[in-house]
Amino acid sequence: MSVRFLSYGRQAIDEADIEAVTRVLTSDFLTTGPEVDAFERDFEQVTGAKHAVACANGTAALHLALAGLDVEEGDVCIVPTITFMATANAVRYCGGEVVFADVDPDTGLMTRNTLADAMARAGSDVKAILPVHLGGQSCDMAAIADLARESGARIVEDSCHALGTQRSGGHIGDGKFCDAATFSFHPVKTIAAGEGGAITTNDAELAETMRRLRSHGVTRNREEFIGDPQEPWRQEFHELGWNYRLPDINAALARSQLSKLGAFATRRRELAALYDRALPRLGEHVRPAGRLPEQTPCWHLYIALIDFEALGTTRTDVMNALCERGIGTQVHYIPVHSQKIYEDKGAYPGAAQYYARCLSLPLFVGMEDQDVHRVARALGDVLGLKAL
Repeated sequence: MSVRFLSYGRQAIDEADIEAVTRVLTSDFLTTGPEVDAFERDFEQVTGAKHAVACANGTAALHLALAGLDVEEGDVCIVPTITFMATANAVRYCGGEVVFADVDPDTGLMTRNTLADAMARAGSDVKAILPVHLGGQSCDMAAIADLARESGARIVEDSCHALGTQRSGGHIGDGKFCDAATFSFHPVKTIAAGEGGAITTNDAELAETMRRLRSHGVTRNREEFIGDPQEPWRQEFHELGWNYRLPDINAALARSQLSKLGAFATRRRELAALYDRALPRLGEHVRPAGRLPEQTPCWHLYIALIDFEALGTTRTDVMNALCERGIGTQVHYIPVHSQKIYEDKGAYPGAAQYYARCLSLPLFVGMEDQDVHRVARALGDVLGLKAL
């Protein structure tokens, strides 16, 4: 009997999720209805933020947050080079200029020192800083926020990997260290909406601005109208916005999934702990990515650091061999500064070291304990290593 293929990540859908979506499908509202409001209230409770703004996806969340903070043509924003393209691209959507920051070679995370270096290279005032929480682990936001506040820069935490992560003094998304935090509910993330996103903030005015911008910039506030406020059909557009709304169908799925966040986080931590015990047995050239203290991540990814060169192989060969054994892997991420649309020729030694070694192994709620052992054994076989 063939074994099932283990992708690096996948959704976990149950009958409660199906019932939630079915309920909306048989209701009066498929979009712009009550389910989005209910999801936003639930998300505020989970994150501890005062305001949550649901939207179409994590990329839209980043764009809305930056636009709401008035990032405009020529504004400089700092982004770590180890991230998905959307973090940097959202700056460009607003007309801003991206300056890349290096990362720690073992965690892949922006640090206070790499941020300070990027700010020095920026050569002008920095409008916003976008720390990225990679794989579920948070940057040291106390240190980053301290430096950002000294310069007057705004902070948007890219938290798309880190819903459910706890850190000293609170939760990701609570707004303690940032102006806004963004989230994604893509199927490989901790909770799934099909596609979906959200922004949290403690700034009521920013939240209201983002709500307008997600729906074409429309206002129905009669006190703001320039036309006849007595016209019952009147709606006005005073600023440029987008169609970044989250349909009620997706919100219903996300809301049902959110109710299981605690169980999802627990299982992901259990699976990560099994990997943590298994990988060191393969020897000094295979180990988990580095960890920061004083936090309890909800692991979105399980990232291993493998010295492929020392083991006399390549990542391509390893990934292909694992795939043949029914094990999917991925790389998070190719440094963004090296992509053609940026082509930054600067030196980012931390990112280079991290990128050369990183490999994301399967991690999703539906995995069994034996699946982790299967991955570890297969990895050892492919690398020519025997467990110690």
